[in-house]
Amino acid sequence: MKSEKISELTTARLSVYLRCLNTLHSAGIKTISSQSLAEQFNLNSAQIRKDLGYFGEFGVRGVGYYVDDLRAHITKILGLDNPHRVGIVGAGRLGTALANYNGFGRSNFTVVAMFDNDAQKIGKRIGEGKIPVCDVEKVSEVIRAASIDVMVIAVPAKAAQKVLNQIMSAGIKAVLNFAPLSLQSRRGVKVKTVDLTTSLESLSYFLASPSGSVTNAKAKVSRKVVTERDEDLRV
Repeated sequence: MKSEKISELTTARLSVYLRCLNTLHSAGIKTISSQSLAEQFNLNSAQIRKDLGYFGEFGVRGVGYYVDDLRAHITKILGLDNPHRVGIVGAGRLGTALANYNGFGRSNFTVVAMFDNDAQKIGKRIGEGKIPVCDVEKVSEVIRAASIDVMVIAVPAKAAQKVLNQIMSAGIKAVLNFAPLSLQSRRGVKVKTVDLTTSLESLSYFLASPSGSVTNAKAKVSRKVVTERDEDLRV
């Protein structure tokens, strides 16, 4: 693996590649080239090769990538070869929907506890997994007892920073935040914010702006230039 810092965009694309490889594995496909992978899943072959190149040499000239081997490598790179135990703060509609999401298990994430300050919710169990709703004041205690290493914040914006401070104090270093604001984290703590409203407003801008098609055209030209520059790197 190269010593340079890997961007978050790169790791996000690795997750996409892994999903594609899982689909190929299920279909019984043994090998695939970067070009075929790109064409089948609407990706960029040059970008695939560049992203994978940060972590080593995985392709075989004349063959391409061995699907199962590349799946194993990316799974390890993303840290998905070890199970992650997840806690969700906020047992409202969003938190409950996240707790019931079946996709977590496929990526080696398991929701093991939820937290809330509503006395009517505390003590209940959510979904098919019967996930317990705990008192948020006991979040540090439960995090340690349940060996939770990833936390999700699904509370109103006004409470989000306080919740983050609590879970950071409990030793949590990875947080997925659904509150619509930027949170202040300590050094060594990664907070990834998912703002649904911002995403929708971005789409609204695209619909309202006549320049959207021009932007897309420029992006296509840029991708073509990158592809031509990396033509000699094909696997």
